[in-house]
Amino acid sequence: MPDIKFEITESLGVLSENAKGWKKELNLVSWNERDSKYDIRDWSEGHEKLGKGVTLTGEEIKKLRDILNGIEL
Repeated sequence: MPDIKFEITESLGVLSENAKGWKKELNLVSWNERDSKYDIRDWSEGHEKLGKGVTLTGEEIKKLRDILNGIEL
């Protein structure tokens, strides 16, 4: 499997942290030198390792925001 290059272009916030110190974060990430997208995933300390996550375009994050705003929590 080829190496995947990534760069966190902006850290937007930490959603949670587990007992092992991994943090679930919302960031803007550039994958393989492409335009940055919104990304939610677990990261090890120092962002050396990453877990499975979801990457969203600007339009998708706006739709997600609208859906969440419509939910009574």
